[in-house]
Amino acid sequence: MNEIKVHSSIKSEKIFLFDTITELNIYGDSIPNKMFSCIMSLKQVSINSPISSIGNYAFYDNLDLIQVSISSSVTEIGDFAFSYCSSLTQITIPSSVTQIGNYTFRGCSSLTQITIPSSVTQIGYSAFSECMSLTQITIPSSVISIGDLAFSLCSKLNQITFESPSSLIFLGSYSFESCTSLNKIQFPSSLQIIEFNCFKNCLSLRNITIPGSLNYIGEDA
Repeated sequence: MNEIKVHSSIKSEKIFLFDTITELNIYGDSIPNKMFSCIMSLKQVSINSPISSIGNYAFYDNLDLIQVSISSSVTEIGDFAFSYCSSLTQITIPSSVTQIGNYTFRGCSSLTQITIPSSVTQIGYSAFSECMSLTQITIPSSVISIGDLAFSLCSKLNQITFESPSSLIFLGSYSFESCTSLNKIQFPSSLQIIEFNCFKNCLSLRNITIPGSLNYIGEDA
């Protein structure tokens, strides 16, 4: 295992080039933006305490990355942090994280399992879009809003479970667009807003339960 300690004084983006490295054991304070992006050989990453944040694009487009371990010291995962890591099959987000950023796991096309902890309150724009191997997802009771395009183009997604008692209020536009395997959904009683085109091109969707709490449904939802 190749060990790297990232000092808090390092602020610049992608200052290192690791062309042949396959495993990384990372220590330090935080992982700067783009620092470990586009490493074609990288397969395994361990992010250790006391790292508190993973920067934007930190592991972007690492096509061979299969396994990631994230310490419970991490509270923030940046935009595009793991997007287009197309070999990544599963990941557990620690319970210290409260928000999943925009595009964080977009294009992780081999991702079959994702565990969202009960600490998360917001799922960002396009956070899991194009995760085409994802078959089911559980939204914890802590989540208040699901952003635009959050699970769009997850073509194998066939089960969405909302933990009870749910805090979900808002579903963004196109949030489940083109989830073509989804055939039923039961919204929680907390839901108030469904934005436009939320379920556009969900061609198998036949069974929908709408709660009395709902006060707005966007056009072509």
